[in-house]
Amino acid sequence: MDLLDCVLKGEIEGLDSKELAKLYEYDIFTLGEAADYIRKKYHSDKVFFNINRHINPTNICADVCKFCAFSASRKNPNPYDMSIEEVVEQCINAYNRGAKEVHIVSAHHPDHSYQYQLDMFRAIKDAVPLLHIKAMGAAEIDYLTRKFNVALEQVLHDLAQAGVDSLPGGGAEIFDEKVRKSLCHGKADANRWLEIHKKWHSMGRMSNATMLFGHIEERHHRIDHILRLRNTQTSLEQANNKQGGFNAFIPLLYQRYNNFLKAKEAPSGQEILKTIAIARILLQNIPHIKAYWASLSFNLAIVAQEFGANDMDGTIENESIQSAAGAKSKNGVTKDEMISQIKNAGFLPVERDSLYNEIKVYDETSKCW
Repeated sequence: MDLLDCVLKGEIEGLDSKELAKLYEYDIFTLGEAADYIRKKYHSDKVFFNINRHINPTNICADVCKFCAFSASRKNPNPYDMSIEEVVEQCINAYNRGAKEVHIVSAHHPDHSYQYQLDMFRAIKDAVPLLHIKAMGAAEIDYLTRKFNVALEQVLHDLAQAGVDSLPGGGAEIFDEKVRKSLCHGKADANRWLEIHKKWHSMGRMSNATMLFGHIEERHHRIDHILRLRNTQTSLEQANNKQGGFNAFIPLLYQRYNNFLKAKEAPSGQEILKTIAIARILLQNIPHIKAYWASLSFNLAIVAQEFGANDMDGTIENESIQSAAGAKSKNGVTKDEMISQIKNAGFLPVERDSLYNEIKVYDETSKCW
């Protein structure tokens, strides 16, 4: 039977990542049509976005990941470290401008105490209790467990009690052990990353999942990564956990500048869109595929909505990690621009909260402002 037909029917038992990587050999329109069919089945013509603010409290990091242009190093000799008061002030200002979510990820600061993170989240919740805190990538959480010798379950409990509402998907990079060792040796490995998210899900909590691609990995490494996420979500379903799980999968395009990774040429637009389409085809148990515009560029992220994606992320306001490596995302986008671009592409803009509850649908009778 045709490989794509088998996959669309869910018949992938016995197919490994190298066999499934042959999906890339289909032409882009065939993959796009299949992915778009799945997208429409679940989401019709809706494209989701939220009003959010990204905050990165420090770039001083104990780890050295070759692909990273954000952390302070010879490539980025501009270390900074925000106070809790500064972070809270940014959260208050963002909330007053309409933000529903603050996305906080940071470096592994060697001198921050265990309480620093908890005090920061408590202070944010005290100041703006309705602001959703999406914070602490799995690698950051793993660093806390190792540095302070605190059990994972206790760290997750403490974060939840301090006000963290959901986890972002950062730190996943590529799960393949050999590639991961070259990218970020010393950071939480694939099994640890998945363990952290599984335990968070078992608490009835939601998270996202990412994949960094377009560097030194091969196609079958991407497929392996996607399959591990698919299996993690499946095991959650089999455990009858009706609350926690992965909200969205986010393929992050590697940014080539200001870092130590000697990567090959950037992937073509077709390769990027095929990766998004294949993710939608294989990950039918994860509800949303996000085309993160800060990584892909806004225009390509809009096009990706034709290839299985159904989310653009948000307005962001200020973006430091992707832009440090060359992405044109530093100042975010306005809500009006987001809505206008989605409408112009023929989709229905839907403002959402962090857990994909719909806040407002901007149909033809809706004003953007």
